[in-house]
Amino acid sequence: MSTPGRRDRPRRPAHFSLAAMEAMGGTSPGPAEVTEAAHASAAAVVGVGRAARDPEVTARLVALVDELGLDTIASLWSARPAGSLPGALWRLYVLREWVRRSPVTASREYAAGMRLAEANHVIAGVAEPPGPAELSALVDAILTGVYEGDLGVALERAGAFCRVISAGRAELAHESDLADPQRGRAETEQAATMLTTATDLERAAASWRAGSLI
Repeated sequence: MSTPGRRDRPRRPAHFSLAAMEAMGGTSPGPAEVTEAAHASAAAVVGVGRAARDPEVTARLVALVDELGLDTIASLWSARPAGSLPGALWRLYVLREWVRRSPVTASREYAAGMRLAEANHVIAGVAEPPGPAELSALVDAILTGVYEGDLGVALERAGAFCRVISAGRAELAHESDLADPQRGRAETEQAATMLTTATDLERAAASWRAGSLI
């Protein structure tokens, strides 16, 4: 990666991938090496993005999953705790990927939840009406904030977004219960999972402000 302050484009962080580590060392990396790679890569990505102050660099980092693939990002960051920088980044990129892959479902759930969680809707900052294009713009704006704005605010916006989605899923689950109790139960569980993600992101925001998100 570039030296902080330079405007070079970020290179693909292939040297952080588990496959590359194994190829170079001839053996599978141990837990300590995997953990180190996760935190080093997360710090490098955020550091380069925030130092560059270059819209082109930011755009490439926002679309990091498009370039590297979700599996590569998962191998680096998905196992790290929610209260860590790689864990928080993983949740942000998964949210973006979900909205991109399921835009109609995302907008339906958000619309169902926005009036049940009005304060969180305001914090998230989705344009109305919250259609697929508006939600896609929101998740990109949140990730842009990671690299160009206040990372704590970006995490809080993501947490608020998740709370609205959770409220919407729970509301829709009540409707599903009438026709298909099994589906309603699954949707209720998904709502609870999204609520947990919201809490994780909000705690990460607090850790960032306390200087302990690493």
